Amino acid sequence: MEDKMAVVVNATRHQIEDFKDSLLWKDIKRELKIWKRASIAEYGQVIGNVIAGNSEIENSDMHLGSLYGREKTIDFLISLPDMFLQILEDKLEEEDDSKR
Repeated sequence: MEDKMAVVVNATRHQIEDFKDSLLWKDIKRELKIWKRASIAEYGQVIGNVIAGNSEIENSDMHLGSLYGREKTIDFLISLPDMFLQILEDKLEEEDDSKR
């Protein structure tokens, strides 16, 4: 039975490694890191306002959760090429084990 949630990687190891070395990926990572820094800064501002009692945000907990989720999503996106490489490696190991 096939796992419908399983990640399928169609690229080769070489293609993924080339992508990781590309200027495009460097540009994407730089932009994602800028977004992450902005999210962390906003998180700090919201916390500061809550502590000072000046929070203008009606549901600051929900807003903080959203900012935290944004940060984790960015971390996930930055790790995708490495995750794909690990999936390919695991698949190779499974194939080797099944041949034994």
